[in-house]
Amino acid sequence: MPATHIRRWKTLALTTSAVLVGLTLPAMTASPASATNTSYDSTYYKNAVGKTGTTLKSSLHTIISSQTKISYSAVWNALKATDQDPNNSNNVILLYSGVSRSKSLNGGDVGDWNREHTWAKSHGDFGEVTGPGTDLHHLRPADVQVNGIRGNLDFDNGGSAVTNGGGSRADSDSFEPRDADKGDVARMILYMAVRYDGGDGFADLEPDEKVNNGSAPYIGKLSVLKQWNEQDPPSAFEEKRNQVIYDTYQHNRNPFIDHPEWVEAIW
Repeated sequence: MPATHIRRWKTLALTTSAVLVGLTLPAMTASPASATNTSYDSTYYKNAVGKTGTTLKSSLHTIISSQTKISYSAVWNALKATDQDPNNSNNVILLYSGVSRSKSLNGGDVGDWNREHTWAKSHGDFGEVTGPGTDLHHLRPADVQVNGIRGNLDFDNGGSAVTNGGGSRADSDSFEPRDADKGDVARMILYMAVRYDGGDGFADLEPDEKVNNGSAPYIGKLSVLKQWNEQDPPSAFEEKRNQVIYDTYQHNRNPFIDHPEWVEAIW
């Protein structure tokens, strides 16, 4: 075959191959969740490592149930430490909106921040009682008005943009946090489901596939929370927060921040 024909054949073959690759390559997806902190695996998590399903959930429940509890009034000052703005020690970072706001503006007025129960306290009717009502692993500072819009809504995708919500969205039966907080919310909700299983005199908290859960001890949607856990891995801010709660306040950890892959291992 003449050299010119060989060159033309090779060019055609390479072009065809490139087109086929472009047609067959799968769409990019989020990388599977993986451990972010294994330094506690041989100590704190030693009875959980290697387990899956209900056995893992039960082991983690036993581990994280050993905690120091604080009062609801003490939560104010605790949040000023756990959620301190890394770039401004006078401020806290607000959940849902991502706004940095003065620590001194805690209260109930417009422009203030207050204590958001990520697992809505009406879902299981635990209120502000010491225990689930004061657990720092799901309590975060949030803008008063944005917090009011979230109310006790379940979590799901969709809705209209929340005013000053940083990209968060809401509709009549669900709330979607901004992208940067989606994983945080998922891991906080699933921590609560493992920590509070019907003992301690409190309701058995569980995620489900519904919205409009009302006062039942459930929050949905589990499938969406699992997606958010994969989509938004633990950030440095979230990891530091987990450490401050462990070192200074409750002396227990949110295992899904250290091991986000345990979400899929259990659910």
